Amino acid sequence: MFHLIFGIPWLVVVLRFLQPLPWLFSVKAVIAIILLVASQYHLVNRISSGSVFSPEFLRPLVIVFNVLMGTILLLALMQIALDIVSLLLMPFKGHFPAVPVGLRYAMGLAALGLAGFAVSQAIRVPPLKDIDVAIPGLPPAFEGYQMVQLTDLHISRLFDSSWSNEVVARTNALNADLIVVTGDLIDGSVEARTSDIAPLAKLKARDGVFTIPGNHEYFFGYEEWMAYYQGLNMTTLANSHTVIDRGGEKLVIAGVTDLSSTRTAFPAPDLAAAISGAPAGAPVILLDHQPMMAERNAQKGIALQLSGHTHGGMVWGLDRLVARANNGYVSGFYKVDGMLLYVNNGTALWPGFALRLGVPSELTRITLRRAP
Repeated sequence: MFHLIFGIPWLVVVLRFLQPLPWLFSVKAVIAIILLVASQYHLVNRISSGSVFSPEFLRPLVIVFNVLMGTILLLALMQIALDIVSLLLMPFKGHFPAVPVGLRYAMGLAALGLAGFAVSQAIRVPPLKDIDVAIPGLPPAFEGYQMVQLTDLHISRLFDSSWSNEVVARTNALNADLIVVTGDLIDGSVEARTSDIAPLAKLKARDGVFTIPGNHEYFFGYEEWMAYYQGLNMTTLANSHTVIDRGGEKLVIAGVTDLSSTRTAFPAPDLAAAISGAPAGAPVILLDHQPMMAERNAQKGIALQLSGHTHGGMVWGLDRLVARANNGYVSGFYKVDGMLLYVNNGTALWPGFALRLGVPSELTRITLRRAP
């Protein structure tokens, strides 16, 4: 599917942008071939590592692929916009307007520059984002309680050990009460990611580090990764919960498995099981990787749901399409039948589409407040 999707913009660029340029045919042919290979980045991933989700070649090459793929997409959009304007002008000019070669050069440089900037925004260690959340019935002992949410780390050749080390250092410096990691921690097998994910073992918070599976855990050996996370001093909440106690006052942190598990033999998300036995009256914070089931979760009296998965839509405009695929939830706060839902833009994102324009990544500190 990805091969066809990204092949179409390549055709637009070659036929409508590259072909009219006053260059030697041999030069245009070489550039077309380079761009063709870049447009088939996911096929290269599959050939090199057996999966479109896990590029297993050098990080600089992963970055170059993403920059060139982004350039193709942006340039195709610019060319289509230019052709639409030209068609609108044609009745007034009596012919299809000739495009100055300088405009084509400007478009090419703009697309390349924007793509480079988009990749740099995607692969950086994200800045801190502070948010306050008012929880009805929050016990007084938890006023000002601080949680850090990490999500969609997608630790891989692109988000490697040096990147994860810096994320851990910045997270620990916040001295939070609790750290939650809401799925898609990895892209790759345990054997391929051992050194890259090792820094997560250094995450520290007074009340612990808790995680849940995302859809990508199921692509790379669910059981192996769940066991491995335990060895990294993280507690996995897979249809289960933990109780945080402050002088007899309680807060429940629950977690469910990912929706993609329904296509496997592994346990499907089960909110009833996740909160079974939870103290009556204690507010429940639910970790659910995908935001799609927020309405169902709200019916169970959840106070706050923390999700990721969407990467915030990644690029302004594309977020509307991502929202449609996630029941309208894509980024930020939503009020769902009395429940608060927060959809995190992601600490990182899938290395197969590492571009961000207008949708920043985030390292999120959540401070709980008592609702009036």
